[in-house]
Amino acid sequence: MAADDRVQRITETLTACFSPVSLTLEDDSHLHRGHAGASTGKGHFSLHITAAAFTGKTALARHRLVYGALSALFETDIHALSINAWSPDEAGH
Repeated sequence: MAADDRVQRITETLTACFSPVSLTLEDDSHLHRGHAGASTGKGHFSLHITAAAFTGKTALARHRLVYGALSALFETDIHALSINAWSPDEAGH
């Protein structure tokens, strides 16, 4: 699957689950060439997301929500995901 298709699938899934105020997803797979995990064909991504669903949640709870939303894509498209998740009321992100 093309990298752009993966980014689109991940973005669409997160948008449907969280209706984010903002969402940026970067494909970092090119930084991991030669890495053992890269041999699976799955990608490495960095996520920056702001959504009301994260209000009042700890960082761990936010990560669990994101991993839960993307669980099927970890089987097919995602090898690694760096997550920065905020609520809309948090300043400085």
